[in-house]
Amino acid sequence: MKAFVVTHYGPDGLVAAVVPAPTAGPHDVLVDVRASSINPLDRMVRDGEFKQILKYKRPFILGHDVSGVVVQVGSD
Repeated sequence: MKAFVVTHYGPDGLVAAVVPAPTAGPHDVLVDVRASSINPLDRMVRDGEFKQILKYKRPFILGHDVSGVVVQVGSD
């Protein structure tokens, strides 16, 4: 699947990439994303402003605003 991935913190740390499709874990919902956006909060995450609070391991996929169809629900 295509995604924007943060490889390192900072304005030049965001790259378009092809990554493996995820699977839903027991507490997850898997969504077939039809639309997404990157908002000002995502810019701050990319720049590392929340790295003390959000312990994302790089590389990680950026973006929290999505719209789509639920295709799988975890067992719990």
